[in-house]
Amino acid sequence: MKTLYPFLLSSMLISFLGCNPKNKTTEKKQHQAEVTQKIITFDQFKKIKGVDNIQDVPFQLFTKLDSIHFFVAPSKDADRLKVACKKLDNYYGFEEFDDFYAIHFSINNNISNSIEAFVLKSEFTASFDMTLKGVNLDEIRSSLLKKSQDFKNKSFRKFGTITEVSEQEFKTATQKRIDEVLVKNPQVKLKDGNWIYKENAEEIMIVQHENITTEDGILSNEYIGLSPSLNLEVFKENSPEVYDLYYSFYSVKPEAKFKTFTGGYPQIIPSKKWISYVNSNHDVGSDFAISKYAEQVSEQENLLYINFTNFKIADQTKAFWTDNETFYTEVYPTNSAPSKGKKQKASYIKIQLKPNLLE
Repeated sequence: MKTLYPFLLSSMLISFLGCNPKNKTTEKKQHQAEVTQKIITFDQFKKIKGVDNIQDVPFQLFTKLDSIHFFVAPSKDADRLKVACKKLDNYYGFEEFDDFYAIHFSINNNISNSIEAFVLKSEFTASFDMTLKGVNLDEIRSSLLKKSQDFKNKSFRKFGTITEVSEQEFKTATQKRIDEVLVKNPQVKLKDGNWIYKENAEEIMIVQHENITTEDGILSNEYIGLSPSLNLEVFKENSPEVYDLYYSFYSVKPEAKFKTFTGGYPQIIPSKKWISYVNSNHDVGSDFAISKYAEQVSEQENLLYINFTNFKIADQTKAFWTDNETFYTEVYPTNSAPSKGKKQKASYIKIQLKPNLLE
């Protein structure tokens, strides 16, 4: 009998634990939770006025998931609806909570059928939190190498490499820059709303090279500085009716004469007479271009143009060259944008051209 005692005791213990009221309570709670998680539709969400102006949206949200969850309140216990992600769907963020974003969403892109919903932060990335992680920097839309234009090749690898670098590498590289710094020429002055070049008693007016007609007739040009290597004065020009701004180069002796221009702030390599720029493209991504100034005929020879698709340029005045093949610039992911109290995250890239590509 003594040998059976431990067996009987353990059997009674197992039986007792199996009938433990706590286990029954847990099962009951699980059952209640399953009952309260009812199936809902878009009809259970608050109806709102849809977004008709993107400028009114504090921030946008993006996801790489095939489906996400809409909650009726900013709580993980709230009723929810699983929603398939469609290519043209927009998720407009309006408020931020601990674990949720409040969004305005137009069902089937019908602005008159819009709702307020709450989405998990873990399923989305806000526009101000976007980085270059997972972004294909090599992707391009089109290119031009000298006189050869190409719309079929979609990779920058034909021309060189492009990589993301740290902010520290970017700052360290600035100490090795070889492009010249534009300097203000004290002989270029603003007089009666016009820029003039003054030498001794002689004054030469510098007039914008394009005759752009505007409603009020106002054109604006901002003096940037002198390129010592090209001996040209550089101005930033725009008008109320022209979407793009551009940088124009003028000689001033013996008369003010337009010579060439760039679509962005110029970086000039004196030894090559190269003028480059990077600029956000209003259609897709950003532009990177290099031309050569032919002083004898006062023209520019287009050497390279690349339309990158997956990033925008942050501050084009901070871009620079460290040698004839290496170019640095500060960028943002294409969909990145700041929000109230939130700065977008800057990234830094290095473009390395293949040796002798432009020779």
